[in-house]
Amino acid sequence: MNWTLAEAAKAIGAVMVGDGQLRVGGVSTNSRSIQPGDLFVAIAGSHHDGHGFVEEALMAGAVGVVVASQSTQAAPRLEVTDTLVALRDLAAHRRDQLEVPVIGITGSSGKTSTKDLTAAVLDAEVWSSPQSYNNEIGVPLTILATPPHATGIVVEVGSRGLGHIRYLAPAIRPTVAVITNIGKAHLETFGDQATVLAAKWELVEGLPPDGVAVLPADDDRFPACRNRVMRFGTGASADVEVQDVKLDAEGRPIFRLAADHTNCQVRLGLAGLHQATNAAAAAAVGLTLGLQLPEIASRLQRATGAQFRMAVHRGRFTVIDDTYNANPDSVAAALRSVAAFSGRRVAVLGLMAELGESSSTEHAAVGRLARELGFELVVVGEDPGFLTGAGNRGYRAEDAAAALDYLTERLAAGDVVLVKGSRVAGMELLAAQLIEVARP
Repeated sequence: MNWTLAEAAKAIGAVMVGDGQLRVGGVSTNSRSIQPGDLFVAIAGSHHDGHGFVEEALMAGAVGVVVASQSTQAAPRLEVTDTLVALRDLAAHRRDQLEVPVIGITGSSGKTSTKDLTAAVLDAEVWSSPQSYNNEIGVPLTILATPPHATGIVVEVGSRGLGHIRYLAPAIRPTVAVITNIGKAHLETFGDQATVLAAKWELVEGLPPDGVAVLPADDDRFPACRNRVMRFGTGASADVEVQDVKLDAEGRPIFRLAADHTNCQVRLGLAGLHQATNAAAAAAVGLTLGLQLPEIASRLQRATGAQFRMAVHRGRFTVIDDTYNANPDSVAAALRSVAAFSGRRVAVLGLMAELGESSSTEHAAVGRLARELGFELVVVGEDPGFLTGAGNRGYRAEDAAAALDYLTERLAAGDVVLVKGSRVAGMELLAAQLIEVARP
């Protein structure tokens, strides 16, 4: 990126105040991490309003600021009606300048892991979303931060309702659109799975005529698609098929990938049975971009996972930290993966948020599954239905501190503890404390 402020102002329809010939080296929404030459976009969030940090950003080296009209006299400034829209439009301008494949990944769960696996499949110069930057701020920032030498972009795209992905479409314009699955996450917001599907499908609608849609083979609910479709998963309908999945002692899948009359053995470095399917989605992307399956298989084995996602910590007992977030599908996948571990298994579960009217039913179903798989169940906070589903077999801790005390007294060498819950439940802190307790 090497724009003038005047060029940036034109791209977003802003009124330019100050020297428009100053050069923009990057874009930031965080005044604390401003780099000299950055353009600071003042976003008004639910907790902080960036307009209160405009002067701080300029003092830190910002070349200019994007602000709501008449909100400040600081300069140089680009005045707009809506700074969030301006951020999206800046990213759209950057996207206009990029002539590399853009892989957009959405779905109810597995987005971040599939993003990491896809980035591993493609070459080292591919740019991918840092962490889980998948919302109306993170997606534009990912596009804007694309280095000039990047050979491709892998961007994770979230949605909280109809129109959210369509709103981001000018900044994404994917070459390949991946939908990992259509599950039960955020039903409180979406209402039903048909709406979830329609919202995620907006990413596919943003494909050009020669773009490719990568879709799960076990789901026949997707509408007809004008684009080429690659399907991944299990069964004969999969273009990239997962076969003979096993888990090693660390919960990492070993399996075969089959495509185009070729099959290759893969041993992933990421834990979780479901990672085999995520790897198949990543492999499908690689195949659409001209890579061969043996090279794809080799690169998949070098992939590393994100923090708080099925991270296995060995000590006096084993702690599996899968606390990034939780929904019925991801919790079920975690339980089935950990069920393959030897030893006494304990599931420490917190609330699965945003399930709406189906909350008690879905929590009960997870509790029932935990019991069927032989887990001892510990529920943190008010029980949303886990214990009901488990036949009231288990323990309810008032809070994370009480859960830590309970578990510390009872866990023994060789035990395996899965910790999982939505971010609002704060389960990552409990997992970190248990990891410390487990140290030899």
